This record gives sequence, C-alpha cells and structure tokens, in this order.
Amino acid sequence: MALPAPTLTADTARWFRRQARTVAPRVRLVCFPHAGGAASLYRDWSDGLPSGIEVLAARLPARQDRFREPPVEHMDELADRIAEALRPLLDLPYAFFGHSLGADVAYEVARRLEREHAGSPERIFVSGAPAPHISEPVDVDSYDDPALVAEIQRLGAPHTELLDDPELAALLLPSLRADYRLSARYRPTLAELDPVRAPITALVGDADPLVPVEDALQWSRLTTGGFNHRVYPGDHFYLERHRKALLRLVQAVLLPA
Repeated sequence: MALPAPTLTADTARWFRRQARTVAPRVRLVCFPHAGGAASLYRDWSDGLPSGIEVLAARLPARQDRFREPPVEHMDELADRIAEALRPLLDLPYAFFGHSLGADVAYEVARRLEREHAGSPERIFVSGAPAPHISEPVDVDSYDDPALVAEIQRLGAPHTELLDDPELAALLLPSLRADYRLSARYRPTLAELDPVRAPITALVGDADPLVPVEDALQWSRLTTGGFNHRVYPGDHFYLERHRKALLRLVQAVLLPA
C-alpha cells in the first residue's frame, strides 16, 4: 500500500510549499527562486510533471506569506537554515532546481547536506546562472528604485508589471535589494568551493544578457558526479517560455523510462 506524503513540521512548512499533494512520490524536486522571486514561480510545475515527482518550492523570508520576516543577506546563513529545514524531507530521493540566484542556493545547500553526511541530490539543475566563482555581482546600491525596476523588467522577469504600481513596488523592492546584496557578498573563489557528488545539469537561454553559455558551462568544475547542459532559445527567463520542454527534461532525468 502506498504511504502518504509526510506531514511537514512547522519549520519545514515555513520554508517549503508543497505545490500539490502527491500520495506516493518517488522523488522530490526542491525548487529555489531567483533574486526577488518567490515560491509562486513554481506554482504550476506539478501540473506538468507526473505524480511520481513531488514539487516543493522554497519559501524565503521577506516575501509573500513571510513578508514580515527580515530578509537573509548572507549565503551561509540562508543555506544553513534551508538545509536544516529540509532534513525531514530526506526520506526519499530528491533533486534541486535553482534559477539564477536560486542555483547558487541549491548548490550551497547540497554542499552542506553532503558535508554532514545527510545524503546528496539525485541531480542539481542550475538555471540561468554562471558558476559562482566567475559570476559578476550587480552593485544594487548604485540603482535607485526606478533604475532597479527598469533592470528587472529588461531581464524579462515574470509579473514585473506589478512594479509599475508605486505601492506594490515599495513592498517588493526591499526583498529584491536584499537578494542582490546577498549575491554580491557571495564571491567564492574556485579553491573555496567543494565539488559536489551530485551530477549537475546547467540550463541557459542563448540570449541571456547576464549568463553567456560558456559561463554556465563552468559549473562542470563543481561536480564529480557528471555534468551536462541544455541551451534554450530565450533570455534570462527562458524557462517561462519553454516550461513544457524544461519539465519534459526534468521528468526524463528524474524518472527515466
């Protein structure tokens, strides 16, 4: 008889949203959003994946239903807290998907779990992100609010029309700035980064203004478990346009026929 999915503890439920309840998942896909993004980025992913894959989306402080919590502006603190909250969900095989800043978060959480002998992801999908040792930080403090809004809209982020409303922008921009500061402070050298055992798949748009394909390929230096990549037509948020193809790839990797 199939066992029901475990009930999330209070702390785990605070950090992860189960996008759709799956009675008998075979693998969990834990998804991390881009800078300023939220769990809602992955709200429809369960519809495009078979029931054997349970989608969990990271719920980060300072946005949506954690709006009143202060943001986390240091990668070590964020990855430590996520890794701890994730522990009750390690009873099944799991994989990570992270877009942009979320790719760095996924990698750092995987490093911690492996270092603490708490298992390793079946796969880490790093999307729209250069390898962390070669990424160039954005000096977010040099942007006033209109310039920051213009930059985010230039990148094609979903739902950026909300930022045209001054009241909504005042609510949304603080978490975005905090995420950019976190990214700017996360400046590891290659020597400081431990290759993970988990295989890595790098995904990138061919017209991404932030991530040349060759920068995405540098993730190959951060794994001993195997590396491949896929290039899609599109910009930094190619995954919105190519969601069906992307989810077919995720399914083929996590639940091969």
